Amino acid sequence: MDNQQLFNIVVSIGGFLAGYVLNMLTQRLQKIEDKTDSFVKKDDYKDDIREVKDILKQIFEKLDNKADKVG
Repeated sequence: MDNQQLFNIVVSIGGFLAGYVLNMLTQRLQKIEDKTDSFVKKDDYKDDIREVKDILKQIFEKLDNKADKVG
């Protein structure tokens, strides 16, 4: 076996191993993405917080109006 054939075999094995590792990484990343889909999205969280703040503003305004009437 000459040097060129040995080089081709080594490069082929290296390419196979690199492809295998890349495939495993992609599968693991996909699993992580699937798990994170079950968490709250950032936009949904922002909308919910905005709604809670609006409700709190309404409550404080009512309390302020009550305090003005009493005093």
